[in-house]
Amino acid sequence: MLLLASSYVIDYETIIQPITEMLGYVLSGALALVFSVGTVWCVVLGVKYARAEEAQDREKAKGALKNAIIGFVLIFVLIAVLYGLYQPLCNWLASYTTT
Repeated sequence: MLLLASSYVIDYETIIQPITEMLGYVLSGALALVFSVGTVWCVVLGVKYARAEEAQDREKAKGALKNAIIGFVLIFVLIAVLYGLYQPLCNWLASYTTT
């Protein structure tokens, strides 16, 4: 709580709690969504690579598969890091609102 000079009291707990709850739901949902969509997309591109008959088509499919795997891993790692930082962020905000 913060007491301002004009005697208004701002309760940050009521502002921060819904935001942190929503962030937790979004991060857990995003982690599952990225994992499932990325897995399906990599399987589709792998099948496309396996079915390519010409060398040019095989190289295109190989490049697309490589880019998809790199993108999938980067996005997955970033969301996992955000998910890992979620609890320390909530603890920090809780300590800020109790002072």
